[in-house]
Amino acid sequence: MARRKKGRKLSGWLILDKPYDLGSTEAVSRLRWYAGAQKAGHAGTLDPLATGLLPIAFGEATKTVPFVQDGLKTYRFTAKWGEATSTDDTEGEVIATSEVRPARTDIEAALARFTGLIQQRPPAFSAVKVAGERAYDLARGGEAVELAARPITIHSLRLVEADAESAVLEAVTGKGAYVRALVRDLAEALGTRAHVTQLRRTRVGPFGEDDMVTLEEATGHAATVRLSPEERDFARIDAVLLGTGEGLREHPQAPVDGTQAHRLRRGQDALLPPYEAKAVRGEAIGDVEPVLATEDGVAVAICRLEGLKLRPLKVFAEDG
Repeated sequence: MARRKKGRKLSGWLILDKPYDLGSTEAVSRLRWYAGAQKAGHAGTLDPLATGLLPIAFGEATKTVPFVQDGLKTYRFTAKWGEATSTDDTEGEVIATSEVRPARTDIEAALARFTGLIQQRPPAFSAVKVAGERAYDLARGGEAVELAARPITIHSLRLVEADAESAVLEAVTGKGAYVRALVRDLAEALGTRAHVTQLRRTRVGPFGEDDMVTLEEATGHAATVRLSPEERDFARIDAVLLGTGEGLREHPQAPVDGTQAHRLRRGQDALLPPYEAKAVRGEAIGDVEPVLATEDGVAVAICRLEGLKLRPLKVFAEDG
């Protein structure tokens, strides 16, 4: 007999405005406990010293995490010129200095070199795995970590403001990009050194600033407050949850009726009328994936559209 999972069968997205000095894993763990949820995960790690948008999925919404992670991410950050650190942010020790302070025109001229498909070497203090170990664990243990460069995409990079000592920039990136490495490499291209002093994420995939809630808004308490189980307010956190299918709000949607929803939940194909299949396909040629099938606005399954057939890839529990 299978053991019954502890907690509530809670499903949906909570888009946290993560505070400074709180790790992503700790934030997920804390909110899972606040919510009394059986299962939780997040889409896109934020460093403890970074703030901003951290999408947290509960229950059935965790099935949509990969699609959110693959979405574009927007960051606003500050580069301080003249000092490189071991972590490429304020947490590490200074390992190199430079007297060069780039002019605004020089910064703007260099940005094109870091836009588009580029090669980037992740920071030594990163979650990249080396022989099964996280790079940051090896680096903190005193090992020399030199990670290989890999292709990443910077969709846009612009200078917001600048003074003699620092610059504020905004970047829209694809999956796997590190802002700390971007600042490190930009500084080297400008003949100086730099590290990140502030970093805020404002978008991940379909989620933006309008979706964010603070820890206090979600729980009624600041991050430093520890509650007993009896003090948790489930109604409060439930009120700020977004629907399970919101992680795919940027992807095609296919409304289905009760009969078709039942088929999809059983792992069987559903058939769309030609006009609905055409609406879902839009300008695409051939199969379309992912497609979110919904019944009365409730997520049913993540599908691939093959001709008129919706083929379920991941099915959501009916009570999720």
